[in-house]
Parts: sequence; structure tokens; C-alpha cells
Amino acid sequence: MKSFLFPALTAATLAATPQLQAASSTPDDRPNILWIVSEDNSPFLGCYGDEFATTPHLDALSARSITYDNAFANAPVCAPARFTILTGMLASTMGTEHMRSTNPIPEFVKPYPYYLRKAGYYCTNPGKTDYNFETDPPSHWDTGTYKDRAPGQPFFHVVNSGISHESSLHRGTKPQSHDPAKVPLPPYHPDTPVIRETWAVYYDAVEEMDAFMGSVLDQLEADGLAEDTIVFYYADHGGAVVRSKRFLYDSGTRVPMMIHFPEKFRHLAPGDPGTRTDRIVSFVDLAPTLYSLTGIEIPDYTHGKAFLGENQAQPREYAYLFRSRMDERFDLSRAIRDKRFKYIRNYMPHRIYGQHLNYLWRAPATGSWETAYKEGRTNAVQSIFWEPKPVEELYDTQADPWEVNNLAEDPQFKAVLERMRKELQRWIRDSRDPGFIPEGELVERTSETTAHEWVRQGDFPILRVIETAELASSRNPEAFKTLQERLQDPEAAVRYWAATGCLVLGDKARPAASSLRRLLKDESGDVRVTAAEAMHQLGEKQTAMEVLMAELENPNPWVALRAANVLEIIGEEAVPAIPRMREVEASTEADYVKRSLAWTLEKLGNR
Repeated sequence: MKSFLFPALTAATLAATPQLQAASSTPDDRPNILWIVSEDNSPFLGCYGDEFATTPHLDALSARSITYDNAFANAPVCAPARFTILTGMLASTMGTEHMRSTNPIPEFVKPYPYYLRKAGYYCTNPGKTDYNFETDPPSHWDTGTYKDRAPGQPFFHVVNSGISHESSLHRGTKPQSHDPAKVPLPPYHPDTPVIRETWAVYYDAVEEMDAFMGSVLDQLEADGLAEDTIVFYYADHGGAVVRSKRFLYDSGTRVPMMIHFPEKFRHLAPGDPGTRTDRIVSFVDLAPTLYSLTGIEIPDYTHGKAFLGENQAQPREYAYLFRSRMDERFDLSRAIRDKRFKYIRNYMPHRIYGQHLNYLWRAPATGSWETAYKEGRTNAVQSIFWEPKPVEELYDTQADPWEVNNLAEDPQFKAVLERMRKELQRWIRDSRDPGFIPEGELVERTSETTAHEWVRQGDFPILRVIETAELASSRNPEAFKTLQERLQDPEAAVRYWAATGCLVLGDKARPAASSLRRLLKDESGDVRVTAAEAMHQLGEKQTAMEVLMAELENPNPWVALRAANVLEIIGEEAVPAIPRMREVEASTEADYVKRSLAWTLEKLGNR
């Protein structure tokens, strides 16, 4: 039997892990809790109606569990999603929404193992941390595994499997169990042999992951702990084939989730074994749900709402979703989802969905799709990913589960659009979302504080920043007069969004050229770079290029990355910057800057 106490990424390495003896079953009247987590998979399981999937073990678990049909990762990528799970706080509200950032958080925010350990639980997580903020992960957890707990002590244990992770698509192997010719492709993917093979390889990985989860449950039973343990299974976000992970569609945010209650704790379950529920739950709700199940008082500051136990809250109407910088590319979107509709607001509509990411392009399917688009072999739906985004997106997920029919301009759904737009605006403002601060500014201003505290200072105009972002991204020429005025605003984040609005409006922003020209010497690097891109677009290319080349060596890596991104977008007109790009690529220690420049040089032929 394979041990799950020290999980690795593949079943092969697990087979070599020695069997460990579990401590005796707990006489405590509180449940043990086991979380088993798979990486990068949407509900591609038989129990969720996917007939192509081979998942007998999770299907069997679902048959004796409560299965959630509306469970969502608040972020469609691992580290920000994991932060949200750990703290019960939305990363978009804490300044930790950017992928692989290390921004500080307030001292009053404690991870859930802090409270569980304080209540007497032995908490172990030998698999994965990666919490996306300044932290000392070992301090959150007890050492070893639950076998090291005191006799009778209840435990909380995490098993994380990376078998279905996106990296499984990088192997270059042929599918073994699933026939590429029979793969049910989503309508946004062109039908190419590479894409079919990638999907088949992914379904193979999901099958292997399912077998591993079966071994975890078998071991729990063999250890004599199954009747004392509530088991949660969920995926850390959607994925993994391109246009799922990292994107706010259900393919990136909707996850499988099932919770098994043994007979001893059946009174804590919201239904009988095999029950399904359409209740909306999301990752921010997991920590308070743990507290509710284990008799811990839920901290007042948590954003999440318990959905089980004595302190469960009223069901949510919406799940709140967010997307910010993904690896080396900046973007910003926010979304909400009710039981039927998804509303997405894009704040950088001038950027295409398919911005180049080094890691995403390692999967052959991504390049295959891009090539098909460039060669004119994609239909209208399949082409959207490679084109500038709409400002708003609205989808009926029941009629359109792959979210390809945008209803935002359909008069029939005007009331739904306005309702969800209003709720999204309320959430963003109530949470004083620091994601609207450009990342270079965010890092500089939080050297001695946190983003959460900074935006709550009485004199910081976060609501003005958010309003300017909405105007800037609206594509509405009537917003230009206000944006032109705000190019001179005393707050750098407001100036940044005003310059972004000029960039979005293109030639319609030409009357702002003199103001943009002044911003090339702004005190904020984020503003200088954005103004330079806007000026380049308006034809002042030489001056703009000089600014962009200088900012490549900005000591703030997020400003340097922004400049590198703009040079890639400029394309052939960035050729004069090649010598400088080569120098910076060779010398920089900022990994994302190096990746961005390497791709741009490759794109330009490394001439």
C-alpha cells in the first residue's frame, strides 16, 4: 500500500515511501480532519457527469459524501488561492493576489493551523505550502505527521497531490488510457492533433490522481482512523489545459469538492451520504468551516463564512473571484458567480487573454492553438483568446457551461448584468481592493506597513483609484475629459489609471499628449512606463523607447517587468532596444524580468 504521509508528485515515488504506523484512534469527541487536495483540475470526474473521465475512487467517495456542485477557488491559480484557504481572507483584499508575491499581511491575521493547534489539534502538512506572502511556513505546522501526535489527540492533516498538475502536460509522453480521437473538446479549442493529445494526457493524469486518492483513503481505513475522521476532497483550482488555470471562467475557478462524514459525526453533515448540494461555497469559507466543525470561535476579521457545523452562516448568493498578475504578465479582472450566471469585469481590456507566459507555453497545446489562430484556422469563438478583451462578460453557465457566449450586450439579460455589476462594484469598494494599485507602487508603499492597512489610511483615496480604473477601462470616449484631468492627480495610482485610460482609448486620447509627455518624468515608475506606452502609441516613439529602456534597469523589479512587457507588446518597433534587453537579461536577478526579455528576444529573432 502506498503511504500518503509524505506525498510526492507521482505515484511511482509514492510507492517507495515507507509505511508509517498511525497513533491510536482518538477518544476526543472532536473529529479528526483529513484534507486531500489535487492540483489543477476542474470537475473532470465521473461523479460530476464527465463520462470520458476514469475516476472510480473519487466517484465512490462522492457516493458516500456530500458533493458540492458550486464550489469555487476564489483565484484561478495556486498561490493566491492557497493564501485564501490558509487565512480565510481574500487575497485580493490583502495585497497578496499577484502570483508569487511576498507582500506582508497584518499581524492580526492568523492561519487556520494557529487556531487549530491552540485548540489542541495536531496539525501536519508535509506536502505543500507556497502561501504567497511573507511567512515562515514551518512555524504554522507541527512536525512529522499525525503519527507523532499525543495519544488521543485529534489531528488535522493535509495530503496534496501534484499528479494532475499542469506540469503533467509538459512530459511529452503519449496518452495511455484515453483515446485522443474520442476526447470531448471544449468549443474554444481548435481541433488539432496536439490539442487532442494534450487533453488525453491530462485525462490520464486525472486517472492516476484518482488512484492515488484511493490509496490515501485505503490507508486511513487500514490505520483504523476512518470512523473518527471527516474527509474533505477538493482541487486547488481549475485546470490545466490552456484557458482554464489562471482565468476566471468556471474552467479555472470551479472545483470538485466532496466531504465525507463517518457515522460518528453524521450529525454535522448537511444531508445523507450521497447527497448533492448546489450551495455556493468558496475557498475563503474553508477556514471558518474548520473552526465551526471543531468548536473554535470564528475570528471576527475573516471574510469567509462557515458552511458546516454549529456556527454555519446563511448560504452565499455569490462567490467572489479575482485575477491579477500571472507570473510575468500584468492583468486585472474581478468576477462574481451566482448559481447560474458569471459576471467578469476586465480592467485591462487592451491586453489579450493569451499574453505569453513562459510556463503556460511549455504545454504543446498552447502553441498549437496560437499557431492555428495566426494561420487563420480558428473560428470566431476560438479566436477570442488571442484578441483584446471585452470590458464586461456575462455568461449563463447552465446554458453555456464553457462560457463562450458573452451576454453582456444582450438586452434580454440587461437586468442580470446590472444586478451583478452593482454587486461587484459594492464588493470591490467595501473591501477597499488594493489590487487596483500598480504593483510597483504597492511594493514601495508597503515597506513599513501592509496593503490592507495602507488602503485604509484616512487620506488614501482608494475609492478614487477604483473609480478611475473603471473609467479607464470602460472604452467610453465620454470618460476622456475626466481621465485627462486625473493625469495630474496628486495620487500616483490615479495617474497610472488615467494614463492606462489614454492607452485604451488610443488615438482618441491624442489631446492628452502634452500631459502624458510630462508623465514620462513622473515620480512613479509605473506611471512613467504606462505614459511611455501611450506616447509610443500616439507616435512619439523615440522618446517613449528611451524611457522604456531606462526603466528596464529600475531597481523595483515590478516596474522593470512592466517595461519589459511593453517592449514585447511593441514588437518589431522594439528592435532598437535589443542590445539593452540583452544586457539586462544577462544581469538581472529578477526572474520574471529575465523570462519576459528572453521571450521578447526570441520573438524578435534574437537578432
